[in-house]
Amino acid sequence: MTDAAELRDRTRALLRAHPPATTDRTDFLRARFDAGLAWVHYPPGLGGLGAPRSLQSVVDGELAAAAAPDNDPRRIGIGLGMAAPTLLAHGSDEVKQRFLRPLWVGEEVWCQLFSEPGAGSDLAALSTRAVRDGADWVVNGQKVWTSSAHVARWAILIARTDPDVPKHQGLTYFICDMSHPGVEVRPLRQITGEAEFNEVFLTDVRIPDAHRLGGTGDGWRVAQTTLMNERVSIGGARLPREGGMIGPVATAWRERPELRTHDLHQRLLALWVEAEVARLTGERLRQQLVAGEPGPEGSGMKLQFARLNQEISGLEVELLGEEGLLYDDWTLCRPELVDFTGREAGYRYLRSKGNSIEGGTSEVLLNIIAERVLRLPAEPRTDKDVAWKDLTR
Repeated sequence: MTDAAELRDRTRALLRAHPPATTDRTDFLRARFDAGLAWVHYPPGLGGLGAPRSLQSVVDGELAAAAAPDNDPRRIGIGLGMAAPTLLAHGSDEVKQRFLRPLWVGEEVWCQLFSEPGAGSDLAALSTRAVRDGADWVVNGQKVWTSSAHVARWAILIARTDPDVPKHQGLTYFICDMSHPGVEVRPLRQITGEAEFNEVFLTDVRIPDAHRLGGTGDGWRVAQTTLMNERVSIGGARLPREGGMIGPVATAWRERPELRTHDLHQRLLALWVEAEVARLTGERLRQQLVAGEPGPEGSGMKLQFARLNQEISGLEVELLGEEGLLYDDWTLCRPELVDFTGREAGYRYLRSKGNSIEGGTSEVLLNIIAERVLRLPAEPRTDKDVAWKDLTR
């Protein structure tokens, strides 16, 4: 089995063969992937070495010390955190070979075509249809709240392939080509004024059956891989102490004593402790991931992430007073990524409102935690065994 010493030697050999200072960024990232140092726990030939996930820090530390370029993980977060684990778990060998390398390098951006206007929190009720036509599937429907669709080359897509069975059973999971002429992406203006999200219209979009992940009708099971990894990637990011939203508030408190009040001090202390507890819990969750796939614990992390972001950003606006209400004009902005800490307090306050919706609403996550972690009785679901076509919509 690959150990830390071997990984260190492999990383240094990569740096000698491809010096970061004189090697093109994309060429270096491709060489890193081919050396098995992209995600070391992936199989050989797919960017990894079959090593324990915990040893990734050995590689990352060596590369950071050498000022080697990274793959800009925030820009390609959907690909890394959601698409890649699903491709690895459910894709054919051809699919893995075709998509994982450009995904990790960042040559191809991915988005997620899941939510729909009539099936947001109840994802399994979606109505986008996929009909088999020879070697292809023809897809028609509409998706919404699609981050990065305006820059994406590929998408992970769930569509209904059988309306005559209960809603969870008639779904199939696909890889969708976002450059297909039947794909139309329209911006959605948010409360911040910018258009980070999109709505996507699919009209006679043809998808080859080779781009189906899992079996026909098995889309819900495949989607669980995506959703569990999504919640971990949103709520379980590795942060230093005072990383994330708590950092700017703590900095303002230290540097601007004229803003301090006793009430705000007590609230800041409580939120600082909660942020640190969440950070340490995330570290423990990542240690658990070394031994297997993410479970419902990721839902708890994502739920905490949303609540903390909203409470901390609200405290920051109160602390800064009128200054906290100001932020730049992002009305014409079509960002490729979300940057909470690189913006103003007013932006953070507004944007954090979406944290309790994206990646699974807080209400849905509470149900998941209640049923799968606390083992409480499940809510009554009268539509569970009813054919989708017979449901009231």
